[in-house]
Amino acid sequence: MSIDFRNIIKPYPSPIITGRGIDLDFPMLAGCLALLGLGLVMITSASSEVAAVQSGNTLYMMIRHLVYLVIGLGACIVTMMIPIATWQRLGWMMLIGAFGLLIMVILPGIGREVNGSMRWIGFGAFNVQPSEIAKVFVVIYLAGYLVRRQKEVRESWMGFFKPFIVLLPMAGLLLMEPDFGATVVMMGAAAAMLFLGGVGLFRFTLMVVLAVAAVTVLVQAQPYRMARLITFTDPWADQFGSGYQLTQALIAFGRGEWLGVGLGNSVQKQFYLPEAHTDFVFSVLAEELGVVGSLCTVALFVFVCVRGMYIGLWAEKAKQYFAAYVAYGLSFLWIGQFLINIGVNVGLLPTKGLTLPFLSYGGSSLVICCACLGLLLRIEWESRTHLGSEEMEFSESDFAEEPPHGR
Repeated sequence: MSIDFRNIIKPYPSPIITGRGIDLDFPMLAGCLALLGLGLVMITSASSEVAAVQSGNTLYMMIRHLVYLVIGLGACIVTMMIPIATWQRLGWMMLIGAFGLLIMVILPGIGREVNGSMRWIGFGAFNVQPSEIAKVFVVIYLAGYLVRRQKEVRESWMGFFKPFIVLLPMAGLLLMEPDFGATVVMMGAAAAMLFLGGVGLFRFTLMVVLAVAAVTVLVQAQPYRMARLITFTDPWADQFGSGYQLTQALIAFGRGEWLGVGLGNSVQKQFYLPEAHTDFVFSVLAEELGVVGSLCTVALFVFVCVRGMYIGLWAEKAKQYFAAYVAYGLSFLWIGQFLINIGVNVGLLPTKGLTLPFLSYGGSSLVICCACLGLLLRIEWESRTHLGSEEMEFSESDFAEEPPHGR
């Protein structure tokens, strides 16, 4: 199968190139921009002490985060300009690319080890986390599969099992890093997509049972995972050992009370709480902004995730099924990471290294989240205008007669 790359870079109409000017889903854009702005503020606050010691500049982490934010917004704009049909056509290439990146990261000399995990590929001063890219590529490939094999997925066992020929090896590569959190999020999003794709309740229930059994075996197979599982049930039993990180996070929540101690006044970020600007930035947010600020942040996340699901529903009603499945899959990736990160911060789940979308410090996560936002905005625009297909011819009159934004 040959790919004409001239078609990929052809300037098709997009939400930011229309006869009516910029035509975006502004509620979705505003919600994500609010999270990005809040994330920049909290990274600046939570990383100040660490940055001062490591680099001598209290704003070092903030500057790096700001650079990633600019790159992410650029990625958002680029993805908005690419037709969804192009993503569908290149799904198999993305899957191969995802496997290639996950294999590269575990190779000695290529992958970069941090805190005992080989999750990053270094490019000078920057690190790329292949698992963040792989999760999105899997969603795009699986969406294409559900469209191509819709009847087979709904009616036969073989159509149900075929995706796991791809998903299980990829999960195995993620576990070799190891990255248990990314594995759970990816497989959870895939399971949700299969359910929405029409898999029967019996087959879906069987899949859930097998998944729970697999997670149980994986937890028991590694002593450190078992230790985390035991610790989170009573972190105060070993508050200066295995339960240290969680107890410090809970102290941050306790100090925040209703209205917080004030922006920039966190005590836990001063080397008491490890990873305060990455995996546990929500704890610092809770300490500085209190219960009210935490609940407002959660409400903002809920709005963004629900809006993403509605974008998928609108695409499905417009009979753009590939776009709908992609929107569902991306939304479930966000939902999974959000639930796990918040659950870890408040002690409802065992400690797991997983970033909070849009908020946590981390270049790969931030850029990929922005790119996913661009995809969702493109999907919403195509489903609303019905003009987002490569096979259609466009003219200025098409965009002059666009219906008003009714969502």
